[in-house]
Amino acid sequence: MNNDEGILFRRAVEKDAAALVALYDRAARWMQKHGIEQWKPGEKDVAHFAAKMREGEVWLAGDAEGRIIGAYELWWSDEEAWGVQPPVAGYVHRLMVERKTAPSGTGRRMLEHAERRIAGSGLPRARLDCVSTNPRLLAYYQGAGYRVVGEFPHKEGKDGRVYGVILLEKRLDRLSVV
Repeated sequence: MNNDEGILFRRAVEKDAAALVALYDRAARWMQKHGIEQWKPGEKDVAHFAAKMREGEVWLAGDAEGRIIGAYELWWSDEEAWGVQPPVAGYVHRLMVERKTAPSGTGRRMLEHAERRIAGSGLPRARLDCVSTNPRLLAYYQGAGYRVVGEFPHKEGKDGRVYGVILLEKRLDRLSVV
């Protein structure tokens, strides 16, 4: 377990999958309440998070009392959005914050944790995508040092809906690793 200024990071294990589903659903409901068309409650289930734990990494952020205050997925490829790429990046997905209990800045700290994990694996770039209809999220990632490197206008969701995503990347020079 890594301690990052009061936030404890640990890799999720299969028994955490139900808590991840609940966190995702709360984040999706918050988005809907604020007019953000992105995630939908019930869209990700225990099987999804268990698969991501097997295929990549899922990280939990916790507070001193042991409560989960956030989570993210770290993938080592993302052909669906980025196409076939050389192994130069880690891909951050599903950055989720528990809005009622997480201290301000938790999302940024989770993003920095992911960046250190990627740099520690020897890869020079962090990548993520942002739904093109969410300008606040795009601005958030740009404020964290990510730059737009492309757009994929026809990404298809598991439900068959097609939407656009903006592709963002950050160089990870000189990061201390975890």
